[in-house]
Amino acid sequence: MIIANQLKKKNRAEFLLYLWQVEDIIRAYSCDFDRLNENYLSQFKLDGAIAQETRKWYADLCDMMRSEGVAGKGHLQICKNILMDLGELHARLLNSDKFPYYREMYYKVLPYIVELRGKGGHEQEPELQTCFDVLYGVMMLRLQKKEISEATAKAAADVSAMLGQLSDYYFKDKDTPIEF
Repeated sequence: MIIANQLKKKNRAEFLLYLWQVEDIIRAYSCDFDRLNENYLSQFKLDGAIAQETRKWYADLCDMMRSEGVAGKGHLQICKNILMDLGELHARLLNSDKFPYYREMYYKVLPYIVELRGKGGHEQEPELQTCFDVLYGVMMLRLQKKEISEATAKAAADVSAMLGQLSDYYFKDKDTPIEF
């Protein structure tokens, strides 16, 4: 929760990836808050109000995952909304002549998107979903200490750069609406 609050304010893309990771952690405990609290949250040694707030945050997420039917797979509506907001901004940036650098970054990652959507049979999946899937997949490989090919690492770096730029534009647009 502490990390989520920090990321929510500084990097929308990393915030979404973090939420996906939290969803998977909750799934590892079968959306059972008591097990999650006893076996996962207890290791963080949080005190007082922060511990209480963190437990409530995870308990609420467990409840949301069950009520939204994503306890086994899928993503919370909040995650879908973040992806949708970023997708709308992504489309506006691409459709504007005022952001050639962003468009250039997009065209650099487009071949990766096309290739991955074709391989995975996800041709109808939104492009940004594919981009986030790439980064999440690489993050999981790293956590498992598995080898990442040079091509995959390059694709992930390019996708990460584009999503980082998109996140920067997201906060600029929230602060002072961007004129497209």
